[in-house]
Amino acid sequence: MSIHENSDVRVPINPDSVSITRDNAKCVLCGNCRSTCKYTQGVYGRYDLKETNDYAICIECGQCTNVCPTGAICEVKDYLELKKRIKDSNYTFVFETAPSVRVALGEEFGLQPGSFVEGKMVTALRKLGADYVLDTVAGADLTIMEEANELLERLGNEEHLPMFTSCCPAWVKFAEIFYPELLPNLSSCKSPILMEGALIKTYFAQQMHMDPKKIIHVAVTPCTAKKYEIKREEMNASSSELEELRDVDFVITTRELASWLKEENIDFLSLEESNYDSILGEATGAGLIFGATGGVMEAALRTAYFYVTGEKLEQVEFEDIRGLDGIKEAKVMLGDVELSVAVVTGTNNAHKFLELLKKGEKQYDFIEVMACVGGCVAGGGQPKVKEPMSLEEKEKRIASLYAKDRALEKRCSYENNEIQKIYNTYLKKPGSPLAHKLLHTTYTSKESLLHESVKVEN
Repeated sequence: MSIHENSDVRVPINPDSVSITRDNAKCVLCGNCRSTCKYTQGVYGRYDLKETNDYAICIECGQCTNVCPTGAICEVKDYLELKKRIKDSNYTFVFETAPSVRVALGEEFGLQPGSFVEGKMVTALRKLGADYVLDTVAGADLTIMEEANELLERLGNEEHLPMFTSCCPAWVKFAEIFYPELLPNLSSCKSPILMEGALIKTYFAQQMHMDPKKIIHVAVTPCTAKKYEIKREEMNASSSELEELRDVDFVITTRELASWLKEENIDFLSLEESNYDSILGEATGAGLIFGATGGVMEAALRTAYFYVTGEKLEQVEFEDIRGLDGIKEAKVMLGDVELSVAVVTGTNNAHKFLELLKKGEKQYDFIEVMACVGGCVAGGGQPKVKEPMSLEEKEKRIASLYAKDRALEKRCSYENNEIQKIYNTYLKKPGSPLAHKLLHTTYTSKESLLHESVKVEN
């Protein structure tokens, strides 16, 4: 007998999932989760529970949580354990916050979608017990330095093209399961939170004269798949033979952060604004727009142009790859080099796009894929003002990120002085041996999950 009751109506969820859980008592069998997983994410319906030995195929994206009207499906609430741990004075608690959290958190407290609440969010985290609050946007700038360098190396060597972005863990798992032949084409760059995590337990710890074993690193993200990503076996680059460290110890979602603040009776709207801590706190507009579909691509192109020409790009906006269309294409010039690029949002759209790519009808150099339609602003851990999340809501969150980008003096990742310092004093240069050790990773085919009777997963 299957452990997945009513799988003809609702999406199956593994009981040991590290990212998603369901309270069957709250389930009204509306079918929203099944429809979303099948028609938006392209996962349900592409496997058979009889073939998988009753193992539910899941890319951890959490879109099922966003459409559940009763709250029966939600993220695994790791903040409850963190809430207990943060009282331990023997540890230093270092938080980092993803770009999209700051344009959505306010909605949990009655503000309009897209309200930019970065300063209040930083203050709120300190009130909860954070010793340091850092900006994941710094990690995004670091990702771009590595990714742009990797792209140009691949173009120069004419190998493993097109290159796909790799900062979305749900897209990475999707590729590992359904398109393992593409894994050599994925950028080897880790996601921003994992890059920053590796540096927090190494560079940051050294700079602050801390024992890395005494650092608890927490990432606040819009994404449920990050809960899975940090537990992947290979995400422990900061560890040595004598130190069993994880680069990131906890991931909590935007919704979890809001719940925690409410439980502590913190009046979010009355909080004064404060700034991130200085180390890994500086950020550029390029890193900030990672939260929007097309943002990673645009950020990479801004820096790649500088790498190729040695000149600052006068017009940094790439309008052709912005917007909520499922598949966007553009030709861009990096000096005398023309690149063919594409941006895909939503993994069901990825299925359609990749099947066309297989036919060889079009050729590309660089492709961004985000599992959630709209990008991280619509991640599985974001506030649910409406069910399903409206296009207007996504557009307002995206517009807020682009508005902040326009307002910043530094809009290209290579302009981040702190990232330059990290390279000059520690990593040496993008793509260096130490950079590869800490900031890059490998991928493994998980196609066997579709048909093996015994499941062993990283």
